[in-house]
Amino acid sequence: MAGHPRVVSVFPNRGHPLHTTRSWEFLGMEEEGGRVRPGSIWAKARFGEGVVIGNLDTGVWPEAGSFRDDGMGPAPPGWRGICQDQQASDDAQVRCNRKLIGARFFNKGYLATVGRRQQQQEVNPASTRDTDGHGTHTLSTAAGRLVPGANLFGYGNGTAKGGAPAAHAAAYKVCWRPVNGSECFDADIIAAFDAAIHDGVHVLSVSLGGSPADYFRDGLAIGSFHAARHGVTVVCSAGNSGPGAGTVSNTAPWLLTVGASTMDREFPAYLVLDNNKRIKGQSLSRTRLPANKYYQLISSEEAKGANATVTQAKLCIGGSLDKAKVKGKIVVCVRGKNARVEKGEAVHRAGGAGMVLANDEASGNEVIADAHVLPATHITYADGVTLLAYLKATRLASGYITVPYTALDAKPAPFMAAFSSQGPNTVTPEILKPDITAPGVSILAAFTGEAGPTGLAFDDRRVLFNAESGTSMSCPHVAGIAGLLKAVHPDWSPAAIKSAIMTTARVQDNMRKPMSNSSFLRATPFGYGAGHVQPNRAADPGLVYDANTTDYLSFLCALGYNSSVIATFMAGAGDGHEVHACPARLRPEDLNYPSVAVPHLSPTGGAHTVTRRVRNVGPGGATYDAKVHEPRGVAVDVRPRRLEFAAAGEEKQFTVTFRAREGFFLPGEYVFGRLVWSDGRGRHRVRSPLVARVVNTKKKHISIA
Repeated sequence: MAGHPRVVSVFPNRGHPLHTTRSWEFLGMEEEGGRVRPGSIWAKARFGEGVVIGNLDTGVWPEAGSFRDDGMGPAPPGWRGICQDQQASDDAQVRCNRKLIGARFFNKGYLATVGRRQQQQEVNPASTRDTDGHGTHTLSTAAGRLVPGANLFGYGNGTAKGGAPAAHAAAYKVCWRPVNGSECFDADIIAAFDAAIHDGVHVLSVSLGGSPADYFRDGLAIGSFHAARHGVTVVCSAGNSGPGAGTVSNTAPWLLTVGASTMDREFPAYLVLDNNKRIKGQSLSRTRLPANKYYQLISSEEAKGANATVTQAKLCIGGSLDKAKVKGKIVVCVRGKNARVEKGEAVHRAGGAGMVLANDEASGNEVIADAHVLPATHITYADGVTLLAYLKATRLASGYITVPYTALDAKPAPFMAAFSSQGPNTVTPEILKPDITAPGVSILAAFTGEAGPTGLAFDDRRVLFNAESGTSMSCPHVAGIAGLLKAVHPDWSPAAIKSAIMTTARVQDNMRKPMSNSSFLRATPFGYGAGHVQPNRAADPGLVYDANTTDYLSFLCALGYNSSVIATFMAGAGDGHEVHACPARLRPEDLNYPSVAVPHLSPTGGAHTVTRRVRNVGPGGATYDAKVHEPRGVAVDVRPRRLEFAAAGEEKQFTVTFRAREGFFLPGEYVFGRLVWSDGRGRHRVRSPLVARVVNTKKKHISIA
């Protein structure tokens, strides 16, 4: 098969894991009380009317209020999608309407992998119905209707809404019951991309991924290439493997890759100690302890069962705790390895009265409100260290956990989530990834009726809305925004939409300080990409960095793929396209990308020049001047320093030259700067991250300034 002239490549059918009410107000699209100003992108886009947003995920729960169709118009002209569930029983069948206009499932790759026994365990193996909740949550975040009174156990009460609430939605189910940690397989992912392209989707939200791989061996990269070629904007999650360097996935340049950060809503639940010290945490626990009754506190390490290791007990792995030691007490567990809610279940099964979940050092200040099965609260690393020290020093220490509540205007916000995967891009370091960050912590959105809010087998609770965290949640925020941009600018390419989102982002929090990471240290573009998304500004970016299929094919040439293979990759089923002629001299960093990364800068001061071009998408002629914030130890020269556009639609080219300053850099260290094109009237500031690394052949590990 691999030798067939029309076969691009043969690679394993890899599996991939799956990686609201307040967030849109936090992003400035509405004001308190739901008021939408004329300058909001919602007003300009008519809330996404006429756009179709699809997702590749676990399916959809069609009965969710987010997918009702009252007041919706018909599907847009040219829509060819279907509701596929003809083989399902009446109860399981997904019925489409004017809101949910498409529903398909893809399971051949999954079924070929799992075997007959696992197939029999799968619920609804021939249905788009979502039995997990992940797909319903992400699709409603991107395109859900307005649903008043949305909450989880009374917390976060408000009107749920998607980014493009008037857009049509389509669900493509590619993820099933997990097998060895994977739910979504390449064969099904590629088939779903092909179907979505055929159906007429405008934007695809894809909250899944795996470890970075060569683009020709990555089903998501291949499928999204074809989507971009047909004008479909594909938005992907960056992954939840942070905060380590080089963990970002979905690194292809034709994708819009999204990291996750916090917003200004919290669900505080305090641990009150017997010395009257109050430690602030967060929780969405429905169950509560009697008011002001103190319970003995014990560290999970001290509550170790006879057959458990110290590490297992410390992490509250199921079955690792001694019931006699735990009964009636509040147990302090440490974050890591197993799911946060699983730790609470381990304490609950051992007879504990409550749980305090303390962050490990890597998680820092990132605390997440979860729907625990027992009274619980999640505290920071620093507070956890203090608490555990207090328990060691105090005999029979005691305390109680207060009832959670909803609090707004938290500061600082946003800051990067610890779990959000980080750059550099290990496949092509010349392309900065992730591209952008968006809210991804404690996001409230629609949920399935077939799983509890923890998503675990022991949870028999059922909810209409659920709060979830991950880059899976930030991804559909940006997909919804991309849908709005498509409604405002229907002629824009996926690359132009990406550029508008990236170049208008901000890198400051709500205290007007540089965005931080979960340890409250200064974050970098390896965490947030171009910055935190600003939807209203993205509708009027001034300039865009555009790219087309030819640009991406030339980028692949620069990676060393030959012309005939690239032509086959492009043609797919053989649609008559000629062989792409690879340019004689091209480097990956010359792709017309909205950020600039130079990972191989000479330590001897040699110049490294890259070229970019921008198109004026303003209302008329304009003049832009360049301002450079140089990376530490690197000189940056932009030529020309001024771009004069006579009319809208005109393109201009410029170069950016990097030189290492001898004695001012650490070899092998990544440093960051910024290029800003401004039209001088304060209206448009077109920002691009600059990333540079001076080569050090002796140094193997990654260093980040």
